[in-house]
Amino acid sequence: MISRSLRRLFILITVISLALFGVLLSATPAIATESSVNYTYSEIHDEDFSHKDLAGAVFAAADARGANFAESDLSHSILTKAIFLDANLTGVDLTGSLMDRVNLNNANLTNAILREIVATSTTFADAKITGADFSDAILDRYQAYLLCKRADGTNPTTGVSTRESLGCR
Repeated sequence: MISRSLRRLFILITVISLALFGVLLSATPAIATESSVNYTYSEIHDEDFSHKDLAGAVFAAADARGANFAESDLSHSILTKAIFLDANLTGVDLTGSLMDRVNLNNANLTNAILREIVATSTTFADAKITGADFSDAILDRYQAYLLCKRADGTNPTTGVSTRESLGCR
């Protein structure tokens, strides 16, 4: 038989564990906060989001074809499975954003800051990347190879060359 004191200890540990588990479940994620703008599954093509503070916004599976995000702050945003085909992302700050399976084909990323992004299975076909900073970005090796073929310029904000940030030879 289990002694009364061991039984109480077991109950106390169980109660504390459940309380900690509840706190963890109710915690707000680090990237998306309650004040974040959520455009999940939105059709926002050709809309003007230029010069806006959209840090931490969620654009998961959004259709943003031809949208204008010039000079906007999209740092720490979630763009998973979004379509930014022909979008204007000139001078945008995407630092620390999750960009898994995003279509950035023919997008204008001139002077964009893409530091520390995670852009797996993301395509950049014919995207303009002059002056873009990809420092510490996680990109598919083949996409990085293709980007290096047309990488040029230096980012005016960070002072880092596009070729250097991509690790081009």
